[in-house]
Amino acid sequence: MHSLTTITRTISRLALGGFLLRAGIGHLGKHRKEFQAQVPDWMPTSKDTVVLASGGIEIALGTALLTSTRHKARVGRITALFFALIFPGNINQLVTKTPAFGLDTNRKRAIRLLFQPLLVAWALWATRTVHKA
Repeated sequence: MHSLTTITRTISRLALGGFLLRAGIGHLGKHRKEFQAQVPDWMPTSKDTVVLASGGIEIALGTALLTSTRHKARVGRITALFFALIFPGNINQLVTKTPAFGLDTNRKRAIRLLFQPLLVAWALWATRTVHKA
């Protein structure tokens, strides 16, 4: 019998997978320009290349979170790492005062920064990478 925590983690993992899948698809289409606005100018390749690559990664991670049970802890660690690696884009959006996704004030952009660590924690907890001590 599954515990409530196991069921909650599973639902949380599936929700995160759906979130990433949707975001990744948005990178490739409807929200492509807004995602480009978040890419720092110092990136060594075009903003479009970064957006397409990160979208592909999000689709792959979302799919893995939705389908992988055997390697879910590994997928969770990789997803958490991905969230950490894209954090400079969120910082860049604040520093350059770039509006995207309704983040049109420094306050909104600063609040957005607070959510990145929560995404890291979500990925780790939902995939049982972090256990209760």
